[in-house]
Amino acid sequence: MLNDIPEEHVIDRFSLEQRIEELEEGLASLPKRELTQEHLSLTFRGEPVLGSEAISADFAGKATSSFSDAFSAILAGINENLRYSGPIPDKARYPLLITGTAIGSFGFEMEVPLDEEDLFSEHIKSSGAVELLKNLLRVSAKGSDDEISDIVEEIHPRAVKKVADFLGVLSQSGAWCGLEFRGDFFRYKNIEEVRLSETRLKKENIRETVEYYTGEFQGILPVGRHFEFAVQGEDYVLKGRLGPDIDDPDHLNREWLHLPVKVKLNVIQVGQGRPRFTLSSLDDLERI
Repeated sequence: MLNDIPEEHVIDRFSLEQRIEELEEGLASLPKRELTQEHLSLTFRGEPVLGSEAISADFAGKATSSFSDAFSAILAGINENLRYSGPIPDKARYPLLITGTAIGSFGFEMEVPLDEEDLFSEHIKSSGAVELLKNLLRVSAKGSDDEISDIVEEIHPRAVKKVADFLGVLSQSGAWCGLEFRGDFFRYKNIEEVRLSETRLKKENIRETVEYYTGEFQGILPVGRHFEFAVQGEDYVLKGRLGPDIDDPDHLNREWLHLPVKVKLNVIQVGQGRPRFTLSSLDDLERI
């Protein structure tokens, strides 16, 4: 704003310079927040576990490695840089670290990577990834297909597969687990619940398709990255979300609103749950 004011407009420039100085003084006086390292507790029961005394080394290695893969995949998914193949991004940069054994059933305490909140760095939502992983375990055992869909839509199908792989390690070993984070605790009751979760999160129960629709966009929420699309010849409005490759959601409001268009949408449906629609790219739009 200051650069846009001509040098000869002395009073206008002086007023803005004073405001800038006040803002800089205010920012300098703010206390620096100390980031607290958070921990999660992952415990196990079942055949590989001897009460709270011991655990099979072979099982413990496989289970913690698979759990770490699931966490890293979810973290990459919510940071919108996970792809369907290849290495999981930033897995080595933001690892879970075992810091001790957990109290109760035998298990491990793990240090969660710090969330980055620097304005000049990419925001890393480590705590959010743990919450999503815990909630996905919970709803896959006790929730509805729509509740599972809500989380699947937020992360990435590959991340869901990694969680299913972790449950597969437990199932094959006759074990079940509990996960505690931020004072909230979820624990499977038995091996049957683990196998139910695994089945519901397997790719056979999560269908991914591509569908084409003709109609008009009724509105786009740029911040929430959601859209409404009136399907031609139907009496309902289709609701969906925008994929991470669409950098400027407001472009749809400016260039595509209320115009006849053919759209290609990616569709994910969990079990008998409601289909979830995603517009992945502006290249998937065609005016008619």
